[in-house]
Amino acid sequence: MRKLRKDEPCWCRSQKPYGECHAEFDKKIEIYRKKFHKVPPRSIIKNEFQLEKMRESAKINIAVLDYVGEHIRAGMTTEEIDRMVYEKTTAMGGIPAPLNYEGFPKSVCTSINEQVCHGIPSSSVELVDGDIINVDCSTILDGYFSDSSRMFCIGNVTPENRRLVDVAKECVELGLKQVKPWGHLGDVAQAVNDHARANGYSVVREVGGHGIGLEFHETPFVSYVIKKGTGMVMAPGMVFTIEPMINMGSADIYIDENNGWTIYTDDEKPSAQWEIMVLVTETGYEVMCY
Repeated sequence: MRKLRKDEPCWCRSQKPYGECHAEFDKKIEIYRKKFHKVPPRSIIKNEFQLEKMRESAKINIAVLDYVGEHIRAGMTTEEIDRMVYEKTTAMGGIPAPLNYEGFPKSVCTSINEQVCHGIPSSSVELVDGDIINVDCSTILDGYFSDSSRMFCIGNVTPENRRLVDVAKECVELGLKQVKPWGHLGDVAQAVNDHARANGYSVVREVGGHGIGLEFHETPFVSYVIKKGTGMVMAPGMVFTIEPMINMGSADIYIDENNGWTIYTDDEKPSAQWEIMVLVTETGYEVMCY
């Protein structure tokens, strides 16, 4: 890449002079690159205009999950949840990102009990007392993406399943504490994995978090089974999701052969997941969506 002069517009398209914007950033990136660390490409570093648009998208996503939380109940079908998500999202000016994404047929993912993720809403699937369900919402607003998910406990959930849900949330919170500029994604991963294993659980290997913003899924893939000090450097302006899938039993999973989407635990034991969307800042982090 051609080296920019300090008075030229910055590559991040902020319209600021390069010397006032990302010149020092690039110096730090080069230091890490020369030490053979994996560094983020410029394409995933967001400028302030882009971040503000993503925050607006996230406001809708948060409101939709709040709305689901107010209405979800035993006896409701997952198709009804899908309808709520579609209607609330579009009423606020957004587009449900999952709808028709690579052929996904619905506006939201609803994953119950042993379903790890990508559960497809259906009029034949009814929530019953004792279920745990992950509702995963993603929103597009003016071309900018947001993404988050929450667990909901339906009625009288067993203590074992409620504990799984709680520990899964703790894993996200502990991972979030490791988000620091110029740290590594492995710092997040090890905090998540250590806590899950300390509680007798396992972490799904094949599915993880992702970069987001201008696309639904961007670089990097965010694993939760790598070690502290490894993985991509977390640089200011990066946005990614923290969404470990915590299994009560084995980490092994399989994909539904009939729909090609829904992922299940191999041993049919329950799984839980919370997802937040995080911006790396100059001093720490900002939770953009939850």
